[in-house]
Amino acid sequence: MASADTSGPGSPKTRLSRDIVLAKALELVDAEGLEALSMRRLGQELGRDPMSLYRYAENRAALLDGVAELVLDQLSIDAGDPDWKAQLRVLAHELRGLALEHPNVVPLLVTRPLSTPLGLRPLGTLRPLEQILSLLVAAGFKPADALHVYRAYYGFLYGHILNELQEYVVDPEENEVLLRLGLHRLPAKEFPRLRALAPALAEYDGAAELDQGLTILLSGLEAQLSRQAARSGA
Repeated sequence: MASADTSGPGSPKTRLSRDIVLAKALELVDAEGLEALSMRRLGQELGRDPMSLYRYAENRAALLDGVAELVLDQLSIDAGDPDWKAQLRVLAHELRGLALEHPNVVPLLVTRPLSTPLGLRPLGTLRPLEQILSLLVAAGFKPADALHVYRAYYGFLYGHILNELQEYVVDPEENEVLLRLGLHRLPAKEFPRLRALAPALAEYDGAAELDQGLTILLSGLEAQLSRQAARSGA
């Protein structure tokens, strides 16, 4: 027996929910970028009157916040893990993976908080902050220091992600040729270091670069925590 087709004219439509609306919004952003997201366009994608979507998001800004929440909700942070460095390393790679999966959302994750006062941000975008602060305070950082660590950590992480997305090209072999040609044209006496680094610059490994940066950052934070503990015990 053939299954009923619910997509034709006059057939019953799938009941909407906020999750369904936001999932379609994310799908649209992934395919066409943030500029494509509007109530009208989203209504077309869902086969609904755009006015009906306002019960799930009061305006486009709320849609953008919802998309950010949807992506950030996929992060897993164990604030009770005593190995805080391992947690931060895992989280960094998870966020990198999400960024590579949803590159069009990255500008939203980076810039949206800057344009929204902390007290007005949706709860889903604040949970990673709360969880990381809990993780760091449990590790021994003072609350104010934990906030500084969070800012440094995310500053590094978003900087790395933006740099890696910039490095991404459709044809890496062509990119390497252009890179070597560009470096070869640099005056040797003025740019000896860059010219010598041509092989390393051409072979960019995002995951390895992230690990290198995390090692530097986390080692410095661990040393800071040790000095703080030594002062407290003196």
